[in-house]
Amino acid sequence: MKRVITYGTFDLFHVGHLNIIKRAKQLGDYLIVAVSTDSFNEIKGKKCVIPDDERMAIVESIRYVDKVIPEETWEQKIADIQKYNIDVFVMGDDWEGQFDELKEYCEVVYLPRTNEISTTNIKRKLGLKK
Repeated sequence: MKRVITYGTFDLFHVGHLNIIKRAKQLGDYLIVAVSTDSFNEIKGKKCVIPDDERMAIVESIRYVDKVIPEETWEQKIADIQKYNIDVFVMGDDWEGQFDELKEYCEVVYLPRTNEISTTNIKRKLGLKK
């Protein structure tokens, strides 16, 4: 069984989120999605509209997702890869090169983002972000 993991905040869930999850699942048999907690987003300087427990419930309901775990720190990725016997680590290509150190533990794949859609753009349109 080929195991895949990806990480994200998944606030204001949109088709770009769905596309990356769907493409991540196509890289293996079992997909784990780590959803950033509200407390971790605070550390990153992000303010979510939707609370973490609701974001996790949304992601968990997607048919491509086999397991959802909380992302609580930057450093947990290596531990997650080891704990869940991950074969492929997936992130959007806006993170290109940022996680190359994980290649020591598994394959690292950066997938193209969906053009013209992002949570930041949605928040700007709604007047929630400058």
